[in-house]
Amino acid sequence: MQSVKGHKGFTLIELMVVIAVIGILAAIAWPNYQDYLLKSRRAQAQSDMLKIQLGLEKWRANNSTYTATLANVGFVDGNPYYDYAVTGAAAGDPPTGSIYVIRATAQGAQAEDSGCTSLTLNQSNARGPAGCWKS
Repeated sequence: MQSVKGHKGFTLIELMVVIAVIGILAAIAWPNYQDYLLKSRRAQAQSDMLKIQLGLEKWRANNSTYTATLANVGFVDGNPYYDYAVTGAAAGDPPTGSIYVIRATAQGAQAEDSGCTSLTLNQSNARGPAGCWKS
């Protein structure tokens, strides 16, 4: 019978335990990571909407009306997860001298952000849906 004294390494049981622990940690971490991604993309969209709002107010100060063209307010859309639009009170209506609504619609992977796929911000700084905006 040979001595086990000189053998080094891991047994199959030890390796299986390590794989099981890694699997459990990954099962917990992955959903949290996905949630973090959704929230960070939403925060970026909200920041973009506030930039658009500032541009709209500057435009109105010089032109006595709001514009629906994002390029007119110096905004270049580079966000692949949201589509931005400036409308009147109802979607499809043009903005007026006193009313606008900035709409950010989730697209692609961001469309999985349940309840927060359409963000709005208007001239009175009303934000919707309320649960999607943090103070």
